[in-house]
Amino acid sequence: MISSKEIPDAKIPDGPLEQKWERCLDGLKLISPNNKRKYKVLVVGTGLAGASAAATLAELGYQVESFTFHDSPRRAHSVAAQGGINAAKNYRGDGDSIHRLFYDTIKGGDFRSREANVYRLAQVSNNIIDQCVAQGVPFAREYGGLLDNRSFGGALVSRTFYARGQTGQQLLLGAYGALNRQIHTGQIKLHTRTEMVDLVMEAGVARGIVTRDLVSGEIQAHLGDAVVLATGGYSNAFYLSTNAATCNVTASYRAYKRGALFANPSFTQIHPTCIPMSHEGQSKLTLMSESLRNHGRIWVPKQAADQRSPQQIPESERDYFLERKYPAYGNLSPRDISSRAVKEVCDEGRGVGAMGRSVYLDFGEAIEQLGVEKISEHYGNLFEMYQHITDENPYQTPMRIYPAAHYTMGGLWVDYHLMSNLPGLFVVGEANFSDHGANRLGASALMQGLADGYFILPQTLGDYLADKKPATEPTSTAADAVVAESQQQSEALLALNGDCSIRSLHRELGGILWNHCGMSRTATGLGEAIEQLGELKQKFWQRGMVGGGGEVLNQELEQAGRVADFIEFGELMCRDALQREESCGAHFREEYQEQGEAARNDADFSHVTAWAHKGEDQPPESHCETLQFESIHAGKRNYE
Repeated sequence: MISSKEIPDAKIPDGPLEQKWERCLDGLKLISPNNKRKYKVLVVGTGLAGASAAATLAELGYQVESFTFHDSPRRAHSVAAQGGINAAKNYRGDGDSIHRLFYDTIKGGDFRSREANVYRLAQVSNNIIDQCVAQGVPFAREYGGLLDNRSFGGALVSRTFYARGQTGQQLLLGAYGALNRQIHTGQIKLHTRTEMVDLVMEAGVARGIVTRDLVSGEIQAHLGDAVVLATGGYSNAFYLSTNAATCNVTASYRAYKRGALFANPSFTQIHPTCIPMSHEGQSKLTLMSESLRNHGRIWVPKQAADQRSPQQIPESERDYFLERKYPAYGNLSPRDISSRAVKEVCDEGRGVGAMGRSVYLDFGEAIEQLGVEKISEHYGNLFEMYQHITDENPYQTPMRIYPAAHYTMGGLWVDYHLMSNLPGLFVVGEANFSDHGANRLGASALMQGLADGYFILPQTLGDYLADKKPATEPTSTAADAVVAESQQQSEALLALNGDCSIRSLHRELGGILWNHCGMSRTATGLGEAIEQLGELKQKFWQRGMVGGGGEVLNQELEQAGRVADFIEFGELMCRDALQREESCGAHFREEYQEQGEAARNDADFSHVTAWAHKGEDQPPESHCETLQFESIHAGKRNYE
């Protein structure tokens, strides 16, 4: 393993934890408003992080080009986030604070994240709420007029702010309003139906990107002074995930192959409250908001293979297993712990539903206490969605839920300024290796995306550009070379004329990863997975099938490029999981546990593992960034 001194400087400021962000801001170099107009920034992705970053940079005066593979920037995956967004406002007076949000987050991530980053996130969180209210986001309000909030898994305070309907959708509308205003003024040039397929490096600096027009097939380079990746996570590698079908790893993975470090790729969150799989032909799993755990009670029959309807099973024969195992938090225990507990009871044969891979989320007691009207006020849209999908009425019959791959805590390594190890390449939101560690608390994904986009990147990006001359060359020899490579890659995919559909290969990939690098991992299983992925890669290039041409709309070609990256990336995930010989958060190595709970090894693995690409078919090289805890004690997690 490479020593930690070879990891780039994380640029974490000195001084007390509470003052680090202010000290950072005070030390940043500034650019005059007139000079900002001379710099061009390329922002890839238009989710919460990308839209907020592009809008804010344009408001500051930078020339911005924004890229989305959708027909408009409104379709980002963040729209599916129903539950809410965290902030330390303490409106309820129930004991919340910036320090409490910081500690809950870093504890929830099993102490595998940077102190300074997490504290900054907690600090900025309150600004996010003010920003969104000013934009007109319709947050729910309680009877006194204050914004309403509720608790999520991993916290004993009410800090999650939510909008009527889907919170992610409402926050996106706020960010898109700002984005569209700048598009209208001409400060942002929007490229729709355009997918990034490679990164342009020139003299060791990120100079631009290469894209493919998904309608015309045109491959071209776009050059600027800095590149911002806001392209989300990669849990669609598992095929069955809660993510939108087009979510992928291509932008991040191609940057990795150009020299960017990829940190903690095996840290994938398993979300505990998803509508379970109903048949083998599914291609997506539906996410149900974790906020349901506020009032719903999770249980299974005490007896294995109990086929009775839930109404027929008396209280004495029900196992409220989260309340039994974690009495202090109960149904609000963190996602990683809750998901493993669900898997455990299903593996014991006590799962319910046709496939035996689900548990009950029961609102009977809450309805009895609060009434249907009150429960409908909180969760009506979620209940309606569940009924539309399952044809079951959750007001009368308990919901059935099961964990599924969701958010990814791994991503491209970034320093405190959100810049990767490649100068000029910034990474925001879920695309970077995150402030969450080995597990994410619910309602914190939206918080990180907006914190990065509205309040952090616009400040730190200026520091990078301040001593750089604005690029004036409209073309680049390096860009021409990357365009040629991208065209060759496209032609190679179009030449695939085998007997296996790309979707079937993706499904096979998902099975390998879910079985060996999913909710639990073993050294043996991960070794087998690496071998199987090598065989799957060969199968892809020998037997894969892509129809159509490259100069037209060709969704098979789009999918093939993404799945090719997923297969290679899957091996990186497994190598990362194999090397981390401990259990922490969502990374559960069966060899390292204490009474069924994750057993960390702080002596050897209190670090971020960042991987460097060493060439095609060559094993990657691991780098380490040591995590230092100066303000808190990295103790054993206890939710009992």
